[in-house]
Amino acid sequence: MPFRVGLGQDSHRFSHVHEKRPLILGGIEIKDCLGLKGNSDADVILHALFNSLAQLIGWKSLGSHADKMVKEQGITDSKEYLKEPLKKLKEMNYEITTVSITLECKKPKIDPVSNEIRTSVAKILGIKKEQVGIIATTGERLTAFGRGEGIQAFTVITAIHKDIKKFTGKKNK
Repeated sequence: MPFRVGLGQDSHRFSHVHEKRPLILGGIEIKDCLGLKGNSDADVILHALFNSLAQLIGWKSLGSHADKMVKEQGITDSKEYLKEPLKKLKEMNYEITTVSITLECKKPKIDPVSNEIRTSVAKILGIKKEQVGIIATTGERLTAFGRGEGIQAFTVITAIHKDIKKFTGKKNK
């Protein structure tokens, strides 16, 4: 296949005030907002990106891997979760072309931090910031996420085979 597409989703509830967890989104800490509950740093963006990559390479979702990574290896930084699927994608001779991120949440406001998130995600994935898009919505507050109980992330990753000529007779530039 010359092109691959992976769709990922993840969601977490906000932690309680007394838990004092930082909110991590796309690998950056968001100030003045409760963190999300989870065994790891609960970064819904990076977790959804793992699931997108898992679809691209034919792996199971993060849920199948996370317990082992957290409990057996002590890994709680979600950036670490992405290393193996990115390595596998490279071994398959594919490169990421675009990343789309959609968040559903009432808080925090994403627009003020969207460039920082895009920059961080691009660095983690080894791509250019211009290849990463992010939008956020409250979904008219129809769900728990839009009402402020947590954050839900959807991601789409597209990838192209590095030797596109093999499939089309044309070389990728």
